[in-house]
Amino acid sequence: MKKTARFVIWICSKFTREEIEQIIQGLFDVLANRNPEVKPKDDFKEKHPNYRNFFVDPEPPLKTSPETTSKSDWKELLSNYEKKNGHNREYHFTQEELKHSAPKEKDSSSLFKIYNSLNTLCLALTFHISLGISARKTAFILRNVFKLPISYQSILNYTEMAAPYCHRFNLANKGEVDNTQAGDETYIKIGGKTNYVFFFISSKSRKITAYHIDGTRGTLPAVISMNEAVRTAKPEQEIVLVTDGNPSYPAGIHFINQTHEPNLTHKKVIGLQNLDSESEEYRPFKELIERLNRTYKYHIRSAYGFNYKNGAVALTTLFVTHYNFLRPHISLNYSVPIPLEPLKDIDTLQGKWAKIIHLATEPSLN
Repeated sequence: MKKTARFVIWICSKFTREEIEQIIQGLFDVLANRNPEVKPKDDFKEKHPNYRNFFVDPEPPLKTSPETTSKSDWKELLSNYEKKNGHNREYHFTQEELKHSAPKEKDSSSLFKIYNSLNTLCLALTFHISLGISARKTAFILRNVFKLPISYQSILNYTEMAAPYCHRFNLANKGEVDNTQAGDETYIKIGGKTNYVFFFISSKSRKITAYHIDGTRGTLPAVISMNEAVRTAKPEQEIVLVTDGNPSYPAGIHFINQTHEPNLTHKKVIGLQNLDSESEEYRPFKELIERLNRTYKYHIRSAYGFNYKNGAVALTTLFVTHYNFLRPHISLNYSVPIPLEPLKDIDTLQGKWAKIIHLATEPSLN
């Protein structure tokens, strides 16, 4: 059936006889130029017979084959570059540069010179660290609930005094790590400037395996974090590190694989949607580290930023102590990521903090 016939049938199905007569009369007016505002489709071509429609010439066929270049191996190119410029990958970062961030220890015995008891210090850590309450509110609770005269500055001082011991305790009791770990960085404010906290977490045990604070998101802090994340791995253990698209991680893994064991494999999760098979497969691990970042932000938000780096490092260190040894996880059947036998029969958080500090101050750990 021709297009015109279909159009006539459509008009007859949509309009009444009277309306069709009006349409016909309107068409006569257009054809007789009594309605110049409406023009037929071919009116322009009739008035401009020499106008040509735009078209593009087809691509010409290749007269000669395209030039091909030989592919070079990246290892060979890198080796030639190092020979030419005198660089050596093995010493790209010195041991001093690869130093893990740690809270400063003002006085080796300062923890034992406080005016209040160890129980008071551990109550302060319970409210300020485990419950995420600000130093001012913690001091208020201790004064008005427990009748302990203590200032908020003392709470901050206690935090910085306990942090160096807990840092050594965290590293000494980390234990073995899982074959798959997730890593990411979140930002904090120190002195009004943006700094980054790097975390790595084991996929099964849920323990934090590395934490590091730096002013950039570059390769060096990524290498420091990944080095610590795999420090306690078994010999020849194959470890997969899952991160986002930050190029610092693959660059750091190349460096580590050239200079250290075990061999690391990198998997990337890009964006918020699974646009590739790798992102889809490893998305749950990325969500795990994102959940850790939110928990960390909840525990430090009462600080409203930090005036100096040591305060940020101290609070982050104590958060890791709480997260690994004191905080039960639903996914672990309400167990902690790193269960310790000395803490098993202690019922209160302040009691567990006291036991950890006691263990952390033992000469064998220092």
